[in-house]
Amino acid sequence: MRPISEFRECDRSFWAYVKFVSEGLGYSVRAGRGQPKQLRRYLPVEVASFLEERNIATRGMHDGLPGGPATLGDALCGYLNRRAETLEREIAPLLMERKEAEGHFRRLRRKLRPTCYLPMNKQKKEKRHHNFLTCIVNMLTEEALGGRAFADSPRSLVTVTNGGRLVRTLSRWMDGAYPDTVDPYAVWETKEHYGTTTFGSRVADGVYETMLDGEELAELEANEGRKIRHYLMVDDRFTMVGVRARLPLPPRGHPAHGAGG
Repeated sequence: MRPISEFRECDRSFWAYVKFVSEGLGYSVRAGRGQPKQLRRYLPVEVASFLEERNIATRGMHDGLPGGPATLGDALCGYLNRRAETLEREIAPLLMERKEAEGHFRRLRRKLRPTCYLPMNKQKKEKRHHNFLTCIVNMLTEEALGGRAFADSPRSLVTVTNGGRLVRTLSRWMDGAYPDTVDPYAVWETKEHYGTTTFGSRVADGVYETMLDGEELAELEANEGRKIRHYLMVDDRFTMVGVRARLPLPPRGHPAHGAGG
């Protein structure tokens, strides 16, 4: 995902405020029965009031904020409202529901005749089916690479070496890596939530897992100068937007393109 450029250099304190305000004031507006749920837009005055009520400092936070002398409330609202606009107008129309994903999976399988790994979910009997998003990603990756190898079903932790010596070993298995899990140029995760009826811990776990991966890769680049591209592909329109759009997604453009920030 591509970060919003003007917020890319904000420090960790700014993102702490983003999470705190998002959770405290809510991510969406309650909708009437039969009405589509809308993501919340925030006003600087309500953000400042919320923080003051909880004895959280709002002064002395101007340095490093986008636009220079903007107040913290202005900067937070600038990001949060931009996030809501991006999710609703750009990302939501690109997300699929289960039937759409299954249709694209079957069409691509007939067209591409892939040799890559096409994983199944962990359900049984009539609930068992392919992991549609992961399969789509694998098929399109195989097509794009034109025969070059990639790890389509990694069964080992990503490792980084220097002169034969291990430098880092990441904490989690990835869903894919190029060209392999040893010294990869790129790694990726797929999170598909078709059939989910609530936001649920499964999505929250995905947020945590992705942040852990990002922290480890950021530390690797900062201390070893080794940059690995980190991609996240998420899907299910209902879960991501219709239930409670909580993922901190700041991209412009297609959510499956670009490096995470």
